[in-house]
Formats: sequence, C-alpha cells, structure tokens
Amino acid sequence: MERFTGKVVIVTGAGSGIGAATARRFGAEGASVVLAGRTREKLEQTAQGMEPQRTLIQVTDVARLEQVEALVRAAVDRFGRLDVMVNNAGVAPEGRITEASVDDWRQVMSIDLDGVFHGCRAAMPELLKTRGNIVNVSSVSGLGGDWNLSFYNAAKGGVSNLTRALALDYGREGVRVNAVCPSLTRTDLTESMFEDQALIDRFRERIALGRIAEPDDIAAAIVLLASDDARFITGVNLPVDGGLCASNGQPPQ
Repeated sequence: MERFTGKVVIVTGAGSGIGAATARRFGAEGASVVLAGRTREKLEQTAQGMEPQRTLIQVTDVARLEQVEALVRAAVDRFGRLDVMVNNAGVAPEGRITEASVDDWRQVMSIDLDGVFHGCRAAMPELLKTRGNIVNVSSVSGLGGDWNLSFYNAAKGGVSNLTRALALDYGREGVRVNAVCPSLTRTDLTESMFEDQALIDRFRERIALGRIAEPDDIAAAIVLLASDDARFITGVNLPVDGGLCASNGQPPQ
C-alpha cells in the first residue's frame, strides 16, 4: 500500500526509535522523506534501505527555530512541497521537582515543547499550500501524570493542548493537526528502564494487550493519522498504549 506517493514528509528525531520507524514506514508507503535529527550518523543508519532519490538527511536541533525553518526550506527546495510534518524529537529527564535540575527543565522544554512549536510554526505556511497535516508525538504522560517525570509530563501536556488549539485555528483552511500518545515504548530513550525486569513486568500487567509497545506500533498510528484515511480526524490526542488508559493504569485483578 502506497498512500503517500507524491507526498513529502518531514520526521524529526528520525535517528532512532519511533522517529526512525516512522520515517521508514512513510518511505515504504511511497513518500519522499526528510530525516531530521542532531546526529548525522544515526540519520544515515535510518536511511539505509530507503530509496535515495526520495530521502534527504538534514541535521537539525529542533530547539533552535532557525534550524527548523532551514529544515522546512531544505525539504521544499529538494522536493518542491511539504505535506506532512511529524514532530517527534524528545528527551525525558527523570527526577522529582526538587531533585532534577533547572537545566533539565530547560532542556526538556526546549526540545519536547519548543521543538514541537518550532516545527508547527515553520511548517504551517507550506502545509496551508498543500492542505497537509501535522502529527505531533505527545505521550500518555501528556494526558495524565507519572511518578518521577514531572518535567516530561508538563512538556507533553503542552504538546497535547497545542495540538488541540492548532486543529481549531487551521481546520477551516484545510490543515489537520493530531497527536499520538504512546505509552512505554522500547526505544533508546527508555533503554535503562528495561534493565529492571521487575519494573517492566509490573508495567506490562497494566496493559490490556499484555506487552510493551515497539516503535513500529507507534509509527503505524502516526502514518494512519497523516493519511487520507484519517481525512475527517483532527484535534485528536490518540492513546497508542495497548489499553493502558482503558484500565486507568490498574493491574489485572
């Protein structure tokens, strides 16, 4: 199935995890894909096996608006248009508010929230031309709270509400804006958690489908929301969590 033939997509945080899986999925469905991230070597690894004529690597720090604006210009210069902006880049420092540092707060806000704002702002003029769409990567942590992740929760809560607001502001002009809200997903960002098997087992007990998400699970939802199959869906923060939210986070009885 090639739902994106002739379409141009930017994916931030494309060097690993959800971003890498998403970029490859768009490429497999016919899109021209711009891979954005801070480390060229990781982006090159993602690009392996993708069609070279439909792939562009752009080293980008999403915390810097001018670099995100340059990213959008590079996409349009190379491929002539922009149809989908996927704002995925993120970090997740741990610690209670009196323990994690002020620098941690500034880092997570600059990447997880400012980075999404920068991507939406820079991409919107081009998306208005193509009646394209945005998919932000929020989190179930943007819909509720977590222990030891207050900074991340605050940033992702901002992403979720920014998504709703932009959907209202731009829907009449043909631009859809949605977000996916993954639960725990096996990526480089969460690698340290998987060293604690007891923790992972407890988490798995809270998920209706009985397993932890893989990056391809989240990528499939992102691509769905970006496709014409979701043409009447906007302003949605879609939990992609295996039923975690349905259970209110409670383990089985």
